[in-house]
Amino acid sequence: MKLNNGFLAHDDGESKLLVSTGAVNFSGLVRSNPTAGFIIECLENETTEDEIVAKMLKKWDVAEEVARHDVRKIVKQLKGIGAIDD
Repeated sequence: MKLNNGFLAHDDGESKLLVSTGAVNFSGLVRSNPTAGFIIECLENETTEDEIVAKMLKKWDVAEEVARHDVRKIVKQLKGIGAIDD
């Protein structure tokens, strides 16, 4: 899976922003917390859920179940607005 080309990811120094370019049905801006921002950053390149979880486990001291839950939740939300290509 990968971030849809109809969205641009931007780091404003405080959070990761996901901006629709108008090429998709969603129009607007998504401001993310650090966890969601990290997941969005991972999605800038082709990746899998397992790869994102593994990267989260290396970055933060978190249980695998918690990381996997967060990844699934964020991916589901991003798919809901058309931001992810499978």
